[in-house]
Amino acid sequence: MSKADSLPRLPLRDLEREAPTSQPAPKSPSAITTVQQGSKLTLHFALLLPNGEVIDSNFAKEPVSFVVGDGNLLPGFERALLGLPVEAQVDVLIAASQAFGVVNPDNQQRFPRYLFAPTLALSENLLVEFADARGYSQAGRVVSITSKDVEIDFNHPLAGYDIRFLAKIYSIA
Repeated sequence: MSKADSLPRLPLRDLEREAPTSQPAPKSPSAITTVQQGSKLTLHFALLLPNGEVIDSNFAKEPVSFVVGDGNLLPGFERALLGLPVEAQVDVLIAASQAFGVVNPDNQQRFPRYLFAPTLALSENLLVEFADARGYSQAGRVVSITSKDVEIDFNHPLAGYDIRFLAKIYSIA
């Protein structure tokens, strides 16, 4: 049995094709009964590729807590939770554009090979960390290597993939 077989099974929904659900009016924190912007949730979750390969899951661990809208969960995943009550389970297919984004060809760049330290053992799929002009780190994946240059892909590794999102909500505050 694969890891995916042990996860809850519910009908798939594609949020890109569904009309947004209307959200209830905000209530006082003590009376919140459904997930809203600003709600603090405690839940189990799993992210899977459509073929069932598990990307991440905490179903075998303690549930996690976060605030809806705080940036800890991508908007497409938060949208799947909005309006749901405590004990609700969700199993939806999130389109790539609402998950980790679509592949942007502009995020694939070539660099002269001499820019890489001679001691760096370059190989395809190697993750290399770069610093941008402001000093922020950005990881890129080596796509190809020639004697003259190195092609780097700065897209998120899951860009372009629809993601199956499973969750079970334990508390809403």
